[in-house]
Amino acid sequence: MQAVEGQLTLMSEARPIDQWLADPGVEEKLKGRLEKVKEIRHFAADELGLPDNESYKTYADLKRAYVLWNVVAAPALSLKPTLWCFPIAGCVNYRGYYNKREAQAFASELRAQGFDVQVSGVPAYSTLGWFNDPVLSTFIQYPDAELARLVFHELAHQVAYAKDDSRFNESFAVAVEEVGVERWMEKFGDARMKKLFSDYTSRKRDFLALLTKHRQQLLVNYAAEGSDAEKLARKAEIFRALKEEYKEIKSERWAGYAGYDRWFSEPLSNAHLSTVSTYHDLVPSFRALLRQEPDFPRFYEAVRRLSLMDKSARHQRLAEFGGSPPTMAASEPDDTVLDTAR
Repeated sequence: MQAVEGQLTLMSEARPIDQWLADPGVEEKLKGRLEKVKEIRHFAADELGLPDNESYKTYADLKRAYVLWNVVAAPALSLKPTLWCFPIAGCVNYRGYYNKREAQAFASELRAQGFDVQVSGVPAYSTLGWFNDPVLSTFIQYPDAELARLVFHELAHQVAYAKDDSRFNESFAVAVEEVGVERWMEKFGDARMKKLFSDYTSRKRDFLALLTKHRQQLLVNYAAEGSDAEKLARKAEIFRALKEEYKEIKSERWAGYAGYDRWFSEPLSNAHLSTVSTYHDLVPSFRALLRQEPDFPRFYEAVRRLSLMDKSARHQRLAEFGGSPPTMAASEPDDTVLDTAR
């Protein structure tokens, strides 16, 4: 019920972008950002073959930092995220709330049951084409390339969706956003924009490598022989090391850039690392498929065929495409590690 109410409220607050542009009371800075969205939206349809519908042709000012908050949970000695199942969307590894207090209350219930939990703000999400998704104040001020990336990602979710397979869905959207931004930058990017986006993706790549390293250590720990007490002690050591290494990277490689500090605002837990692979594991396979099918409509049709397959057969088929090892994609808006663009 809270999800229905939240979605209906969102829709009621959205107005066509052209109305905002014609309104003399709207500040010029916002109008400039909305004009940029129109440019990105046209590129998405004309150059990337993404749906040319009414999504991202309206704008809503939510007057809050995030459109909703996701709760992710995992057992104390496992990195396997808890799944929640819903009509239409199927089973996903998060639960979203439009009210932060409600998200935190649910997180408290899960912690009382012994789960590791993370609550993260979400600037955007996709309704998979069931509704006309609006541009939101939660991400309208992103730099141009990041704004384009987010729009491409969300529209990709409307192209193909496999029920109960978040890895497939998110990795596909990440592959589309990566290629989309590369082509968009070729056409519209200047030297400054390319430098900013290069720095942005470089930091994300560093951060994914950091998380992947410590995630692997946790997997080894949980699979090892030994008591639960010993594994919990080792778990605490790994998370302490992660925090210390982050501080070193931030100081020595990022010149003090603090965009990821918010990720550490809650005590680190398995939930923080449980969904990292969801957004990256299959990206190389999708990019390899795109090289085989460089025409976007044919690529999307191939992906839709995959989405209709049995899950295990689908992943086996993707593995056959090959591709290079996973790298960090710019798929997490607002410098959050969990890809909250849904």
